[in-house]
Amino acid sequence: MSSPCDPARAPVGDVGAALMMVDSRLQAIYDGGTGTDPEQQELLDRFAAAMGPTGLEALLEGTCTLIYTFMKWLRMACEAEEKDVNEYVVVPLIATMRMMPKTFRPEVVPTMAGLLIAAGTGLSPNLWRGQYGRWTDAEMNPLEATTVLLAEHINRITDDRDFATRLIAEALTGAEQA
Repeated sequence: MSSPCDPARAPVGDVGAALMMVDSRLQAIYDGGTGTDPEQQELLDRFAAAMGPTGLEALLEGTCTLIYTFMKWLRMACEAEEKDVNEYVVVPLIATMRMMPKTFRPEVVPTMAGLLIAAGTGLSPNLWRGQYGRWTDAEMNPLEATTVLLAEHINRITDDRDFATRLIAEALTGAEQA
């Protein structure tokens, strides 16, 4: 019996735009940025505003697709080492979130943990979250930060600052060719 949270039922969204935002944040971190660059934030805000409501929904869905894809890759990597993705990925990411109270207010940490666990068990994070109502404004920044943390975790594991971005770009290229 298939789950109502089966990824095959989930919209993919605008993965390219979501990847661009995540990669932009990663590059700022790798360049030594400790806060949000006001100029970069203004550009991202303009980009988001230009998308309109349907574009923002597609961006949100694309972000969830990134989370799902990153967690699928991490789950496969953990299984290859006979490790549990929740123990080796989710728990450390939750600990990191708890150390970032300005980005992850305590009330959103359980939602982000649920998204990671849903994706790590093969469920759509967006459909899983949708069971509890619409996304809130308070969840938007933590959702983006969760995606960035996942991408950075993958880059650190592979010792390649661009691996997570390349992983998605190659998947998008493969999907276009199919």
